[in-house]
Amino acid sequence: MEINGLGIPALIYLCVNLVAGCAFAWDKRRARRNAWRISESTLLVLALLGPFGAFAAMCLFRHKTQKVKFWLVPIFAIIHAILIIWLLTGILR
Repeated sequence: MEINGLGIPALIYLCVNLVAGCAFAWDKRRARRNAWRISESTLLVLALLGPFGAFAAMCLFRHKTQKVKFWLVPIFAIIHAILIIWLLTGILR
């Protein structure tokens, strides 16, 4: 998995995305039970750091999809995808 030292950063990035996805799933579960919820600002910060996990959870659990500010999540994912491609093409040359 080690490509020019990218193994550990890639693993950390994967973990951040998993945490973001789990946070969205947990918040949806808490919403169904009318229990204490994760704040929207916390969810947005997690989505900024791990947009792929957050977006996957939003689609899978249909959570926060109607809230306008959460339309930023796919934009975050696009920005991350562009940055990842840009970094990888620069590193692999």
